[in-house]
Amino acid sequence: QVQLVESGGGLAQPGGSLRLSCAASRSIFSINNMAWHRQAPGKKRDVVASITSSGIINYADAVKGRFTISRDNAKNTVYLQMNSLKHEDTAVYYCSADSYDGSKWHNYWGQGTQVTVSS
Repeated sequence: QVQLVESGGGLAQPGGSLRLSCAASRSIFSINNMAWHRQAPGKKRDVVASITSSGIINYADAVKGRFTISRDNAKNTVYLQMNSLKHEDTAVYYCSADSYDGSKWHNYWGQGTQVTVSS
């Protein structure tokens, strides 16, 4: 079992920055994949960025060049640095973790943190 707690959301102006954190309740060293997703009102939840245990990173086209995902295994935390924020980045951001125990995959989600980009 892994509990995930997101933090760092809030209000930012267009062009501004925020850093989201996702703290896990246990070591993330063996967690195969961690990701950030977002869901705007009336829209489906989409993946924003992901990072594997070996450091392979992927970004959605909408955030490439503006967002950076990173993981600190020593702190059991994954981060999402968001720069050059746009109105369309407004959403609830969720952290997820996928872990394989040798026989099956387990998927975990945080409760989400609101990001609002507005002037």
